[in-house]
Amino acid sequence: MKKYRKNAGIIVFNKNKKVLICERIGNWEQAWQFPQGGIDEKETAQEAAIRELKEETSISSVRAILTETTPLIYEFPPEVKANSKKKGRDYDGQEQYWSLLLFLGEDSEINLQTKEPEFKSWKWIDIENADKNVVSFKKEVYRTIINKYKPIIEEYKIL
Repeated sequence: MKKYRKNAGIIVFNKNKKVLICERIGNWEQAWQFPQGGIDEKETAQEAAIRELKEETSISSVRAILTETTPLIYEFPPEVKANSKKKGRDYDGQEQYWSLLLFLGEDSEINLQTKEPEFKSWKWIDIENADKNVVSFKKEVYRTIINKYKPIIEEYKIL
C-alpha cells in the first residue's frame, strides 16, 4: 500500500489576476512552483495553506476563496523518495488539497528570507504558464488545478 503525505497546495492570485510562483532553493532545474506544505494533525487544508504561505513567503494578507476536499496525488521520483527518507519521511508521494487565495497586500509584504527559507525568488505570472517550469513529476497535477482555477480567477470580481 502506498503512503502519501497530506499536503496543502496554494494558488495565490493578486488584483491583476496573476498567480504567485516561487523558485525553490536547491539543485532542481525548472524548480518553480506554487507554495505548498504539509497538513498538520487536527489542521484543515485551508488552515495549513494559510500557515504554510506565511511560513514560506511571509504573506498573511489573503482572503480564502475556496479549498478542495478531494486531493490530487502525485508520486515522487526515486531520488526525491530517497532524500525524503533521509529526513525521516517515508512517503511515495503527496496527496494535495488545493486552496485558492486572493492576495490583499502589497508586494513589499512578500519576504522569502524566512526562518527556514525554501525559495530564492518569486514572480507573478498568468496562471496558464504556471506549469511551464515546474518539475516534471508535478506537471499533471499542475495542469489539472490550473484548468480548474483559471476560470475562477478570470471571473472573480475584485472589490
